[in-house]
Amino acid sequence: MNKLLLTLMALLLLVLISALAGLNFGPADLSYSQVFQCLTGNCADQISQMVVWQVRIPRVLVALVAGMGLAIAGAILQNTTRNPLADPYLFGIVSGAGLGATIANLSLESIGLGDQLNIALPLAAFLGALFAITIVIFIAKVLQQMEQLLLAGVAVSFMLGSVTQFILYFGDPFATNRVIFWLMGSLSRVEMNNFYVIASVLMVTIVAIIALHRQIDALLLGDESAASLGVNVDQLRLLMLGLCAALSATIVAYCGGIGFVGLMIPHIIRQVIGVTTLKLVMGSALIGGSFLIWVDIIARSALADAEIPIGIITSALGSIFFLFIMIRTRNTH
Repeated sequence: MNKLLLTLMALLLLVLISALAGLNFGPADLSYSQVFQCLTGNCADQISQMVVWQVRIPRVLVALVAGMGLAIAGAILQNTTRNPLADPYLFGIVSGAGLGATIANLSLESIGLGDQLNIALPLAAFLGALFAITIVIFIAKVLQQMEQLLLAGVAVSFMLGSVTQFILYFGDPFATNRVIFWLMGSLSRVEMNNFYVIASVLMVTIVAIIALHRQIDALLLGDESAASLGVNVDQLRLLMLGLCAALSATIVAYCGGIGFVGLMIPHIIRQVIGVTTLKLVMGSALIGGSFLIWVDIIARSALADAEIPIGIITSALGSIFFLFIMIRTRNTH
């Protein structure tokens, strides 16, 4: 049995352990035996059944696919742009999705159509993410340097973030407070329907990556080398950016702004498994899903009477990780 297979089996085991841990932690005090009884259809009481099936299972499953999606998006962005610091958050995708979702949220609430948010949010977030990535690509094209995509993304991220804050400043106070909390990232209101939507977009993205993984690997050699191998570089890059935008936007629509997962996880996987696309995506998906489950466990268990937004935790960890990379890079030169 080769090393890659053993590593993937270990990561699958980690996902299973993380999911079981996620089902056991929370404000409601349930033992492992009570959770297991509910999973087998023998809940001791109605309250336990409601907590496990309507709160914890949707929350764990959404955390799993959201973590997978953000990690995969980061891995693909890094490989297609050949920039190890690329991330949906830094690329402006999350800020664009957040702007679209904020406009939809406040607009629908103001005209009394708040019950349509489940349908409108993902669509508005996707349009916002698409808008952001279009601006980023346009700036890079004008500069005639695709290597400047990340810097353009950071600039667009700040610009769209400021527009979002401007809109919130003039919004209804109650709706604004809800949107601000949502933008920090939270899984407190997720449902099984959210899992189905995110999982569907995730599967489409994974199938596309598997079909095109050799072409994506060719991009690692450089645009000229990839073109000489018959790869339509611009078309492939645009397709991958579009898929990453769709995946990130769907996650942001239901979970809010969760940053740096797509930056940290692929970096870790490169050290453990490798840099080629299939290995990187498989490892990133498994580690990313486990990571976000544990972040959510910390978010709802760290404080006795409150829940910490998960975006705060991932941003804190991401900033430390970012500094670690900078120090490590400096020491190796």
